[in-house]
Amino acid sequence: MENKTFTISIYSENNVGLLNRISAIFLKRHINIESLNVSGSEIDGVSRFVIVVNTTEDWVRKIVGQIEKQIEVIKAFFHTDDETIHLESALFKIKSDLLFDERQIQNIIKENHADIVTVARDFFVIVKTGRRYEIEEMYDQLKPYGIMQFVRSGRISVSKAEMQISSLLQEFQEL
Repeated sequence: MENKTFTISIYSENNVGLLNRISAIFLKRHINIESLNVSGSEIDGVSRFVIVVNTTEDWVRKIVGQIEKQIEVIKAFFHTDDETIHLESALFKIKSDLLFDERQIQNIIKENHADIVTVARDFFVIVKTGRRYEIEEMYDQLKPYGIMQFVRSGRISVSKAEMQISSLLQEFQEL
């Protein structure tokens, strides 16, 4: 089997130490986590982890099975990139004088469908949301001008197919 990029979605209770136990599952198998995001979910009181890994389908099945054995985990799913809609966000901090002195900076912002979120005396901040390769392209375009700070979020994603987590939780509540 060949390695592919998989997005793992984990619905869980919000308990201390769960992230550590989940990351240990990947560590034991020497699988690098490419991206990690944890947030609230569409269900009140339930957290959602979105983890991106590059591995085989066989390994991702085993990992999801191990994750689901954690007491606080309600359900875990995995999807290929084709089965999800996914984005990342990035912030670029650039010297303010470049915004006015280098016309190309304004063109880069416009061509990349990015936005300026703040302008201060010494710097301005650009936000770009999109696929990883789009953010990397913008980074490469801005790098020659000097990037003071750069940060990119982990992947956020939704599956194209219904994951049926809400109906699963409703069944548990009715018992």
